[in-house]
Formats: sequence, structure tokens, C-alpha cells
Amino acid sequence: MSQPGFFYRNSLSLVLFALMMLSLTGQFFTGWTTENKELIENGMPPLRLGEYLYSGHFIQATFENWESEFLQMLLYVLLTVSLRQKGSSESKSLEKEEDVDKEPRPHPKAPWPVKKGGIWLAIYKHSLSLAFGLLFLMSFTLHFYGSFKDFNNEQLMKKQSPVTMMQYISESRFWFESFQNWQSEFLAVVSLVILSIWLREKGSPESKPVDMPHDETP
Repeated sequence: MSQPGFFYRNSLSLVLFALMMLSLTGQFFTGWTTENKELIENGMPPLRLGEYLYSGHFIQATFENWESEFLQMLLYVLLTVSLRQKGSSESKSLEKEEDVDKEPRPHPKAPWPVKKGGIWLAIYKHSLSLAFGLLFLMSFTLHFYGSFKDFNNEQLMKKQSPVTMMQYISESRFWFESFQNWQSEFLAVVSLVILSIWLREKGSPESKPVDMPHDETP
């Protein structure tokens, strides 16, 4: 039997990445139009496409959302290590040991950190949460920078004095931008955890088998 083609083997990530890029492109052009309307209304010159890419408006809007996504995935990865939800397809078993809980053992096809052992294995065992943690910190920093830059641009349009970064970190606006996204991400995750107890989607790995009892955890 011939091996499946590249797209079949990677179709999930390719389609999701394409959807992300289409959405980001739509965000960019609609954000550019929105920002220029506001600038013109305030007697300021509009931004060119290249200028908008580096504007606080675009940076803030982009990384504000990325920040919440990476925080969601970081906490979800960590919380599912030890916490359980009876009947949910997103939970580990309430009784039996899972394969993911077993200590890794070197074998010919194991990833190289498993074969190497030591500090490399210690890092690799937590590399998923570490990666999400670093992506969250990067996005949080860029969100703050973009929001700070956008806020000061608005201050100038209002003919008010700009603020320093240390002053802006205590601004309710920045934290409002973060919290409004964080709460929606946690709502989405808890919805999946709870709804997968009773609802099904045949063929999806995020669902239990259609005929599995509601109170049974996979």
C-alpha cells in the first residue's frame, strides 16, 4: 500500500494555518481601514499599509489575542496532568494509569532527548508547557508594547501628554484588554470539557465514541 500524500498526512495543521492566515489578513485590512478612519476624523494623516504593520493598533490587536490563546493552552496542558472531569473526553481516566504518566524509556525510535537522558530529558518532559509559556510571555510583552504605543497615539490626538511604560502598566485599559480575552478562552475550554460528557461528534478525537455512556471517562 502506498504512503498517503503530504497533504493527507498534514491536512489538519495546513488547513488550520491557512484559516489563521486568512483571518489575520482580514484583520489587517479591516484594522487598517478602521484606524485610518479614526486618524482622518482627528485631522491626522492616514497610515500607509507598511506603516500600519508597525502601528500600535495592529500590534496590540494581534498579540492581545495570541496572548490569551497561548495562556489557555499552557494552563490546559498543565491542569490536565492532575485534574479530572468524570465523563469528559478531555480528561484522563479516573482510575487507571495513562501512557503519558509512565516514565520514558530509551528505544531505537525514541526522540533524541529520551536517548540522551539527563538535563535534556528533564527539559523535554516539560517542553510542551515550556513552549506555550515562552509564547505567552512573548505575546504578552508585544501586546503590552502595542497597547502602550496605541494609547500614546490616542493621547497625542487628544493633545494630552503621553505616559511612560511604568505608568501604563497600571492602566486599567491594558488589563481590561487582557482579562476580556482570558475569560473567553477559559469559557471555550470549559465548554468543551463539559459538553463532551453528553454530546458527540462521530469521527472526532475530541469526542467520546457515540455509544459510550455519559458517566464513563475514556
